Amino acid sequence: MNRRRLPLSLRRHAVPWEAQRPTWREARPGVIAGALKRAQARPSGNWFVVGASRALRGDGKLARTVAGQEVVVWRGPGGRLVGGPGVCPHLGAPLRDSPVRCGTLVCHWHGLALDGGPYAGWAPLPVHDDGVLVWVRLDEVGGEDPLDAPVVPRRPGRPGALDAVCTAVGVCEPEDVVANRLDPWHGAWFHPYSFVDLTVVDAPGDRTGAAGDGPDALTVDVSFRVAGRLVVPVRAVFTAPEPRTVVMHITEGEGAGSVVETHATPLGADAAGRPRTAVIEAVVAASHRPGFAAARRAAPLLRPLMRAAAGRLWRDDLAYAERRWLLRSTGRFPG
Repeated sequence: MNRRRLPLSLRRHAVPWEAQRPTWREARPGVIAGALKRAQARPSGNWFVVGASRALRGDGKLARTVAGQEVVVWRGPGGRLVGGPGVCPHLGAPLRDSPVRCGTLVCHWHGLALDGGPYAGWAPLPVHDDGVLVWVRLDEVGGEDPLDAPVVPRRPGRPGALDAVCTAVGVCEPEDVVANRLDPWHGAWFHPYSFVDLTVVDAPGDRTGAAGDGPDALTVDVSFRVAGRLVVPVRAVFTAPEPRTVVMHITEGEGAGSVVETHATPLGADAAGRPRTAVIEAVVAASHRPGFAAARRAAPLLRPLMRAAAGRLWRDDLAYAERRWLLRSTGRFPG
């Protein structure tokens, strides 16, 4: 691709939404179910995404309920990453509401001070910062053989990249989120404000075997809508490296090397007993164009825009995931 050209293209044969080529025959339920099954069979090492690394600057902390277990993560003395249960061992105070002072988490009920080491019945959990996202390992929840570190997808080098993290919550299970991402055929139909001219050019066959039985990727040609007939065409490859993660790699076109990581973290049941899942999506953008350096310098202004764009898509995609869970939970899901 000639990188000196403008990244924009003009759709010369645009068709109305209702006149585009139907994709329902290609979006075979067996193909999506097979890809989901193979993703669920891959090891996660019991690691779960908690939130964005950027939230832990200074005295910041991350607090989340993961599969019913409250966890809290912060920077301890010297800036080291620490984390553990979000319930104070003294009388059960919610540590999510307690402040961090100079690397020490101080319980706001009675002043129990935690520096990340075992103390007064509180024991740390394994945590990991991959530079964009923070993970916690919960062996009792995951039930797998633990891994020393999470399965982190390949990303562009951080010095030359721009990252943003969006979080949304829905009434569904992680598998419903993963299934949504393993169905790229819905893109131009369900998100016409963002995607047009979508074609899945390569997909795994209708296989239901275990992980490791062959290549497992979805390759998509798609154009991102800019305005009117102006679009940015790219080729993207979707893979699921572990049970709760789907990654989109831009392999050709503008932003080649960029990734969008979708991580699904189970939260626990709501008041009605329904499962809730957090979608934590990291966009790590890269470009060889000289102007991208200016974009990185404007990162504080661009990140809210990136989060807003991701949030708009996930308002739709969570409706998909929630509908899938509702039909599954009532025995009405097709197939």
